[in-house]
Formats: sequence, structure tokens, C-alpha cells
Amino acid sequence: MAAQLFFNGLVTGLLLALPALALTLVFGVLKFANFAVGAMLTLGSFAAWVANVQLGMPMTAAAAIAAVTVAGAGLLADQFAFERLRRRGSITLLVASMGVSLMIENVCRFFFGNASRGFDVALSRPIRWEGIRINQEQITIAITVVVCLVAVDVLLRFTPLGRAMRAVADNASLAAVRGVERRTIARLTWVLVGALLGLAGVLAGLDRSIDPLIGWNYQIAIFAAAILGGLGSPIGAVLGALTIGVAEEMSALVIPTNYRQVVSFAVILALLLFRANGLLGAKAARK
Repeated sequence: MAAQLFFNGLVTGLLLALPALALTLVFGVLKFANFAVGAMLTLGSFAAWVANVQLGMPMTAAAAIAAVTVAGAGLLADQFAFERLRRRGSITLLVASMGVSLMIENVCRFFFGNASRGFDVALSRPIRWEGIRINQEQITIAITVVVCLVAVDVLLRFTPLGRAMRAVADNASLAAVRGVERRTIARLTWVLVGALLGLAGVLAGLDRSIDPLIGWNYQIAIFAAAILGGLGSPIGAVLGALTIGVAEEMSALVIPTNYRQVVSFAVILALLLFRANGLLGAKAARK
């Protein structure tokens, strides 16, 4: 039982890693907490559902459609909301992201209703290894997330775009003096963040049924993971996601599963009280 819960927690943590990474990228580069992260994940789930079920596309093509759709939504949100308010400060941008979240969520509810839906994927028997039950969806989630994390790490470390994003995150004014256009970097950041959230929405739709609140079901855990790792630290976001995923699943040994989100609330509260910078936040800030 404990081994199964621990494995499920690792998979849940990997699923949380993509939106937590997206949240910390927005915070690091654009300097505000994007409350619309859950709603954008929901949009990715529905975009993939339309492509897969309504248009008959395979899941790989549906995932690409979801990534492009949410990236486009991020660009539109930046164009008509965030860019106009960027000089007003992080609190104003946070409130604006709440409005974007409500708008996306209600657009999804208007077009798709409140009914639960699922992808058109072939049923497959789970694999049993050392007494642990491993579903095909869990394998897909693990492989997809690991590939995405490696790709983002390579982008941030070894490409001109990654260096420009890190420069803007460290000191936007100094980066502008050296010829880095903050507006362009902001737009490209939204493309990257939207793609990550779109893919996360697809993986969430494989893990559970799709409805207008699918993103909200992950919202608290996403924020807890990003805060635990240290907002602005990509590596910290991944470590925080894995920790929150395992902690939530293992909590089923002592509390009912309906209350496992209490773990995320407790983590956020403890961090705000005792270590507001998170595990790697101070290290990221020094860099």
C-alpha cells in the first residue's frame, strides 16, 4: 500500500511539475504570480479534447493543438491585459490574472458545459512490477514530463533565448541596456509557459475526467509546489512538485483522500511563516 502510494505520488508530482515550472517562469521573468495557471491548464484539456474526440486526431496531434492554443491564449492575455498593466506592479498583475482566470474558466463552461468528459484512448491493462500497479497513463505522464523538463533546462541554459530570459529575470533594466527587448522576452515567455500548461492540461485529462474545474483541482498544489521550491527557481519548482505529490498521496495513510489538499495548504502556511523564500528561493535570488 505504501509503495503504491509513493509511486502514485511521484507521478502526481511529475504532473504538477509542468504547471509549477510555468508559474515560476512567469514569476521569475515577469515578476508576478499568475493566478490563471489553473484556468490555462483547463483550456489545454478542452483544446486537446476537441482535437482528439471531435476531430478524431491522435493524442500526439491533440497535445500539439493544446500547446499552441494555450500559448496563443497567453499571448492574447499579455497583449490586452498584462502588458498594459506591467508598470502598475505585481499586485495589480496578480489581480488581472484572476480576471483572466475567471474569463477562461467561464468561456470553457459556456462552450462545453459542466459535464465530465474523457479522451478517446484505447484501454490497456496496467503493468504490475514488484507489487506496484503501473497504468499506461502514468507511463505517458512520466515520459512526457521528463522530456519537457530536459528540453526546458537545455533552453534556459544553452540557448540565446534562455540567457535573455535569465538576464531579464535578474535585472530587466540592465538587460535592456545590453539590448535585450523585454517586451519580446515577455511574449516568448508566454509562448513557453502556454505550451507547458497546454501539455499539462492534456496529461491532467489523462489522469482524471475533464471538466471546467480540472485546473482548479490542481491550483493549490501548483502554488504549494512553486512556493516550496522557491518562486523564480525552475529546479526548485520541480523538486517542490515531487515533494507535494508524494506528500499528498502518502497522506492517504493517515487522513481521508478527500482532505489531501490540506497538505498543500499546510505547506504554504508553514513556508510563509518559517521560510518564505522556499527551498531554493534564496539561492536563486543570489544568482
